Amino acid sequence: MLTKYRNLNLIFRIFALTLLFLYTSISAADEAEFLSISTNSTIMYDAPSLKAEKLFIVNAYFPVQVLVKVEGWTKVKDSSDTIAWVENKFLTERRYIIVTAPLANIHQAADIHSPILFQIQKDVVIEWLDSNTADWVQVRLQNGQMGYIRSNQVWGA
Repeated sequence: MLTKYRNLNLIFRIFALTLLFLYTSISAADEAEFLSISTNSTIMYDAPSLKAEKLFIVNAYFPVQVLVKVEGWTKVKDSSDTIAWVENKFLTERRYIIVTAPLANIHQAADIHSPILFQIQKDVVIEWLDSNTADWVQVRLQNGQMGYIRSNQVWGA
């Protein structure tokens, strides 16, 4: 009887740990951290070192998703799933997003029936303001115009 109790206790503990792991994984995926590049001509590397191979150069406002932070460096992913390392000093919390739809409508309000203010082409980077409305992102262009874009038409929100 004691062995049966120990086995059930072990099974319960494994089940509880599995649930905790799954919950942590789902929560982490839901809370992806996005930052943007702060400076023009920022070099992206294949490892967290100035001696590593230089992969490519990006300009200010380029949005990235944080994967790992290590001693002055951050491993990031961009909208095309390219992974690289960047020095922390070239990252900013001021967020920008990139349009992924061929042509995205910017609405006056977070409603598909709201008037369309203007349209933005694919690969244009715009400032992220807020994502509090389901399926919508509030954005601002460099000229100050603001509106709402569907969240499935951008990356980095």
